[in-house]
Amino acid sequence: MSRTTRTWHHGLVARWWAEFNQGGEDVDVFRRLIERSGEPVLDAGCGTGRLLLPFLRAGIDIDGSDTSVDMLDWCRTEAEREQVSASLYPQAMHELDVPRRYRTIIVCGAFGLGGTRDQDLEGLRRLHGFLEPGGRLFMDHHLPSLENPKGWKSWIEKPELPGPWPERGDRRLAGDGTELEIRIRQIDFDPLEQTTTLEIQASQYRADEQIAVETSTIDINLYFQKEIELMLKLAGFRSVTVRAFGKARAPRSWEDERILFEASV
Repeated sequence: MSRTTRTWHHGLVARWWAEFNQGGEDVDVFRRLIERSGEPVLDAGCGTGRLLLPFLRAGIDIDGSDTSVDMLDWCRTEAEREQVSASLYPQAMHELDVPRRYRTIIVCGAFGLGGTRDQDLEGLRRLHGFLEPGGRLFMDHHLPSLENPKGWKSWIEKPELPGPWPERGDRRLAGDGTELEIRIRQIDFDPLEQTTTLEIQASQYRADEQIAVETSTIDINLYFQKEIELMLKLAGFRSVTVRAFGKARAPRSWEDERILFEASV
């Protein structure tokens, strides 16, 4: 994990992602975007390979990068098990320095995590720099106004933080017969800086006995649509379009939580 970012994607959390965070309708959405835009492809923030591995199986020429070495290790292990070749780079987006350029770069669920706003802007500049002429960036984003279950109220009324741990976590049976459980709470929120910090507790159990527990935090920069559009233009992209994720129409702020940015060089 990069020293200049603070995320929770390591240790037991990385294992959780590898074991249980698989599939999803966005795999087909990004596959169609790649088919339209072309190869080679970079999956920036690929994690344990939820998107990258299915694309490798399909024969797509795709590389991956991520700030978490642990996540990439799980991705590499699965790629080797399936006998597919993967070039993986342990780099945060703002430190991206890969050996080739791409026709398409995808970013899924990875923008604004762990760093500063300056680093996020530098990350977009790096992505721009590693696109071929005419290449495209496709990046999803969840609007912050709907991510918080209290909606807009939390932006004008200071919430009581740190929040409590949920009584029950998400507990599942892992491949080795142990159980993994994660619990998440919010510990900081600044509506003026548009930042939040979440804390995660990952536990491992064998026969109901807790044999390991890890607690870590992630810093998240909260962005609205127009901010990201401006950042993409400042990063050098000449054309930026936005729509609801997986849909052709423009997003409606109160109905579409997830949006998709398409930016070309």
